[in-house]
Order: sequence, then C-alpha cells, then structure tokens
Amino acid sequence: MAECGYTLGMELDASRCYAALKARDARFDGRFFVAVSSTGIYCRPVCTAKTPGRDRCSFYTNAAAAERAGYRPCLRCRPELAPGQAPVDAVRSAARWVAARIDAGALNEKDVEALAKEYGLSSRQLRRVVESEFGVTPVELAQTRRLLLAKQLLTDSRLTMAAVAHASGFASVRRFNHLFKTRYGLNPTALRRQGSPLPGADAITLKLAYRPPLDWKRLTNFLVSRGASGVECVQGARYARTVRLAGHRGWISAEPIAHQHTLRVDVAIGLMPVLAPLLAKLRHLFDLDANPRIIESHLRRDERLARIVRRQCGLRLPGAFDGFELALRAVLGQQVTVKAASTLAGRFAAAFGEPAQTPFEALTFFAPSAERIAAADVRDLIALGLTKKRAETISRLADAVASRRLLLEPGVNVEETIEQLQSLPGIGPWTAQYVAMRALGSPDAFPVGDLGLKKALGLRSEKEMLAAAEQWRPWRSYAAHHLWASLK
Repeated sequence: MAECGYTLGMELDASRCYAALKARDARFDGRFFVAVSSTGIYCRPVCTAKTPGRDRCSFYTNAAAAERAGYRPCLRCRPELAPGQAPVDAVRSAARWVAARIDAGALNEKDVEALAKEYGLSSRQLRRVVESEFGVTPVELAQTRRLLLAKQLLTDSRLTMAAVAHASGFASVRRFNHLFKTRYGLNPTALRRQGSPLPGADAITLKLAYRPPLDWKRLTNFLVSRGASGVECVQGARYARTVRLAGHRGWISAEPIAHQHTLRVDVAIGLMPVLAPLLAKLRHLFDLDANPRIIESHLRRDERLARIVRRQCGLRLPGAFDGFELALRAVLGQQVTVKAASTLAGRFAAAFGEPAQTPFEALTFFAPSAERIAAADVRDLIALGLTKKRAETISRLADAVASRRLLLEPGVNVEETIEQLQSLPGIGPWTAQYVAMRALGSPDAFPVGDLGLKKALGLRSEKEMLAAAEQWRPWRSYAAHHLWASLK
C-alpha cells in the first residue's frame, strides 16, 4: 500500500491521511482528498470545517475518484483549486507558489511581470491563475500582506509612520494611510496609540505566534550545534544570528515570551526593507506553523517511539534560514562528527563570509554566499581542510545554487529537488534527504542511512530502518529528530 506523503500511489494509507487531515497541514494539500460519509461531501485536507470522525472518512488520490464514489465537492474549500502534482496541474500549482512569494514580499521590489518570469509564465497567465485560486489579483494579495504587517508594526514597534510604511512595502506614506483607512476603517495613528510597543534601541521588536508546546531549548541548541561559529549563537534562552538578505545585512535574536505562545524577535534596523521575507524565513527556521500535538500523537502509536516522544514534547523540525548555507553544512558533515563539521563551517564563514558588527560578541561573520564560493578556486576550499573530492562537491553545489538551476527553499518540488541534489557528484541519499528535511521543510524526509538513527532504534540494515519508519509517515522527519534528540 502506498504512503500518504510526498509521493502518492494509487492507494492511500487511511491512518496517515487522517493524521495529516487533523493537522490541516498545507504541505499535504493536493496530495489526497477526504470524503465524509455523513455529508456526502469531499474536501481538501486543509478545509476549515470541523474535522470529522475517523469512521466517517475515506480517502482518494484525486477529485474524480471521490466523485465516482458518489461524493460532491465542498463549497468551502473548493477541491477544484487544490494544487496538483501532475504536469497538467503546473499552472494551478503556480498560484500557491506565487502566494508564498508574495507573502515573503516579492512584489515589494519587483512587478507582476518579473514575478511571472520566475515561474516561466506571462503576467496575464499569472493573474489568471491567482484570481482563479484566491479570487483576488496578485496585487491585492500583496496589499493585504503589507497591511497586516503594517498593523503589527504599528501595534508592537516604535517605528515612525514613514518607517512603518516603508518596512511594510508601501512606496509612500500617503498610499499606506489611504489603504489602511479604506480597508480597515482605522486611522493608523489612532491604532499606534492603542498598541503596546516592546522596547528596542537599534532594533525593532515583533512577536511571532506558534502552537504549543515548543521545546525551544532543544530547537536552538540543534541549530547552533549544526551551524557555523560566528554566524549563530545561543545566550541563555536567546538565539541570535547574522542575516544577509537581498543585499541587506543585520542580525536577529529570538526568545520565548513567558506565559505566552509567542516569540519575541528583535530585528536590526538595517533589515527593515526586507522585513516581510525575513519573517517568513524565521517562521520556517523555527517551524512555527507546525501542529506538534497532532504530529506527536501520531508518532506515539509506535511503541518504539512512544516513550521518547513523551519525554520530548514540542520538538520541532529545525529549518534553515538559507538553503545553500544548510546544504553546505550538510556536505561538510559527511562522515565527520558534528563538532568537526561545525569547525569547518566556521572556517568557511571566516574565509568567505563578510565581517559583521552586532551587539553579540559571538556573532562576527555573515554566512558565505553561494556566489562567493562558486567563484573561489577549488584549491582555496581544500586549504580549509577538505579533501579534493569534497571541495569539488561544494564547488559544484555552489555553482548550481548561484545560477538558480537548483532552488533550495520551501515550496519547490521535493522529489525533483532530491533528484537534482543526487545528480551532483558527492551528494548521496543521506545528504539529499537531510537537505529536503531542513531546507525544503519536507515533513516526511528520512535519511535512512544515518548512523545515529540506527543506533537509536537498535537496527543495523537500511531495510529494517525503512520498515520501522513506515508507520511514522507522513511525519518521518519529526520522528528522525526525536530519535536524534534521544541520544543525548
């Protein structure tokens, strides 16, 4: 029987699909449909209607199969708009990709024509598929995102009105004021008086909400222990890192706010022009959109994982702030210890990253870019302590990312990206799956050959590992992190 995960077969595993349904995880939208016997309706797994009981659900790989079984489409979630995975669904899938790009501020710096070219569409096609999917134009989507970000800045920060407008992506304060009053019926200045801004000096302070529980200590320790010295650090409960994004440089720090399901995030003033994409990257880095209670409930069904998961409630899937930065660290970590790989990553930051000035003594460099490493001589990479083969792998990887032949970010096709990675010399299944897990945000990636996972499970062969992991789908990435954490 095929799994309900990132690759679907003709049949679906009902228990896995129901777990994804309860979580309303958008990563599974379009992968299957759920039909409810008591209503005669079929829905997408992200439908906002109350989750039906397991005994009333049946699952189908496509809408046509659900309709053949006698079900009619839900008017709320509109199954006809679900992103498809077949080539004929490429244009429909583009709408979701565009929405994610707009949410990250893509239209703040470029127009619809330029955004359409990124996906190989005309601006007319882009507008049509976005309106079909969401009922609004790309520009209207962007305006809503800007207004919501502006509302947060007005409430939580001490930025001037002009700075709020600029950081939110508006070209002028007049345009910002007009849209804010027209859309919300609120005066921006009046809203500012009602807010409770958090104190900040050379930074702006915002809040990022999440679903509890959140094991912040394990999450940040994992990030820093597998990062590069000089780029990331932890001070008490505070995580900090340098940031280089779209030509802007600065730093961020984050820590939980006591008795709230919220992170306090301090952002250097220099990063205000890229605030929208920055916040999207932070949500991915900290996996703030996950529903840990649903995921952990599913994993606890396996006796081997039940005790481990109960001890580690709130464990998240550590993401990546930058896909190349993570992929570089993954290649450096091949066949060496975690500590040795972090030492090598620190050397790369010192050799190819720019010096940084921050309020944190431990943050001294910006992570090296793919362009900088792609332009370097392989001999310079070898001089940092690499074998010739490993240096050539990193050079080829950097070139693929710098030329944008390889995109390492959430929203790309996971299976195709894994194949692209494995086509590079020196990158095998373990590295590709690890990159998919963290850089792409795949919830069901599984680096089966990992020695730590074998040790935690007490298994020797990859065949045994894969068999054991079947019941963890569609959350194998989370299971892997629970197993790694159990070794400490």
